[in-house]
Amino acid sequence: MAIYLDSAKLDEARQAKDLGWVHGVTTNPSLLAKAGVEPEVVLKELAVLEFHQVYYQLVSQNVEDMLIEARKAAEIVKTGLILKIAPTDNGFRFVAKHANEFPCCVTAVFNPAQALIAREAGARYVAVYVNRATKQMGDGLCLVRGLANVLAGSQTEILAASLKSTKEAVDAFLAGAQHITVPFDLLASLPIHPLSTQAVEQFNAEDFGIRLKP
Repeated sequence: MAIYLDSAKLDEARQAKDLGWVHGVTTNPSLLAKAGVEPEVVLKELAVLEFHQVYYQLVSQNVEDMLIEARKAAEIVKTGLILKIAPTDNGFRFVAKHANEFPCCVTAVFNPAQALIAREAGARYVAVYVNRATKQMGDGLCLVRGLANVLAGSQTEILAASLKSTKEAVDAFLAGAQHITVPFDLLASLPIHPLSTQAVEQFNAEDFGIRLKP
């Protein structure tokens, strides 16, 4: 399992890197637009942080232009680049033709049939928008379970996105997602529980001086 930061804000990426347990960063055109920084700059700075993986979504529409954009992104990121690909006819064509050169994640998957095609095309990941699926289709976790069944025994793994709470993040994992990506506020809250905080405060209040001596 890997946990990712879902953000294109560089200050959030730096804080996430400092945590020590965040595997990488996932971006998309919307997040890049909200960051207010040119995509080239964001990718360069993320590369400097040396995450294990950086996800970048291609915005070009035809396969030839997608390849040009992919190679440009690869020149910037160099190591650990994952291309996010929209589940369109040309998107699946790109994956089928270039997945050996570029690890691909078919994103915005809302149907197990799309996951099946992604698997056959050679995608390494599929990204499912869990909370959005719940709002628009009734049960995002059911969708995750369906994807997990379709992808069982294959090399294609599930990245759960659009997660709005700690419970939803954990439930997505339990439903079959191998990886999760979350916004920074949720990322920062994952290690925290009120009872744990209370226990730590009690430990500190009852400090008996019992510790290893330097």
